[in-house]
Amino acid sequence: MLGLIYRVIKGPTIPDRVVALDALGVNLIAIVALVSMLIDSDAFLEVILLLGILAFIGTVSFSKFLEKGAIIERDRNR
Repeated sequence: MLGLIYRVIKGPTIPDRVVALDALGVNLIAIVALVSMLIDSDAFLEVILLLGILAFIGTVSFSKFLEKGAIIERDRNR
């Protein structure tokens, strides 16, 4: 995780930072899942789903920003 945090901060390119941030999200989900199994509880399942959704939305929005330069496109012809 420390290597991924280093890559997010000092990554040579922005796509490297996006991939590291996505991997950091996946690792965080795995850690929460392991803690949930260790304490034998279902309480963290909603947290895992929320982290997965947020990581996916973040990756998609970063990718769209890198591709087009804007996350939300507005029609300016009106």
